[in-house]
Amino acid sequence: MTKERVQKILARAGYGSRRSCEQMIVAGRVKVNKQVIGLGDKAEANADEISVDGRQVKFPEAFTYIALNKPRNVISAVSTPEQRKTVRDLVDWEGTLFPVGRLDVDSEGLILLTNDGELANQLTHPRYEHEKEYRVLVARHPDAAQLDLWRRGIVLEDGYRTKPAGVWFVSASGKGAWLRVILHEGRKRQIREMGSLTGLPVVRIIRMRIATLHLGTLKPGEWRLLTQEEILELKGKSLPVEGHRGPRNKNKISK
Repeated sequence: MTKERVQKILARAGYGSRRSCEQMIVAGRVKVNKQVIGLGDKAEANADEISVDGRQVKFPEAFTYIALNKPRNVISAVSTPEQRKTVRDLVDWEGTLFPVGRLDVDSEGLILLTNDGELANQLTHPRYEHEKEYRVLVARHPDAAQLDLWRRGIVLEDGYRTKPAGVWFVSASGKGAWLRVILHEGRKRQIREMGSLTGLPVVRIIRMRIATLHLGTLKPGEWRLLTQEEILELKGKSLPVEGHRGPRNKNKISK
């Protein structure tokens, strides 16, 4: 077997996306044959002894894919030094799982949890530009000029110019309004900052879709396993003809 970059091996073993595995290596948490490695080092998954934080890396027998409706005030992480609830606390499932991407603690909606590092890398790496769709409640009724700013891109406080966003007025809500927003990137608190800079303070954010995966009817705190069809769609693959037989989803929603 040929050698691979260690971050790729760790991602395949379910330790997170390639970028998060790179951060582990840079932090000195990864060893190959009892030696701390650097970014870019390679190893053979089945021949070398690879460890993270002193624990030997083991490959999962099967990948797991779970959709969760994250409520407000829940952290998009496996663990946190603070005494706060995380998305992992909401999912009663044995084995390694980590969230793909993030939602701010005060945002809600769809989170994908998995141990498939390759898919996580595909969904989060900027070069793939996967769509993420949100329902956004703003405190004021937007005018055409404000929405056009979102569509053209906005220079954030750190100097970064956002990519053009899809944004549509959906309905009025008292003095505010619900918007449908589609992004091809995911900078921290991006939607809230875009709203603040254009005079549209954001009151609520609900993520409805990640690429081809939809939130559907999941209530806050509920989760379910993905169907084979959903998994293949996320990976950009076609479902075999025989896979269309029978019910679309037999998974029981858990809360």
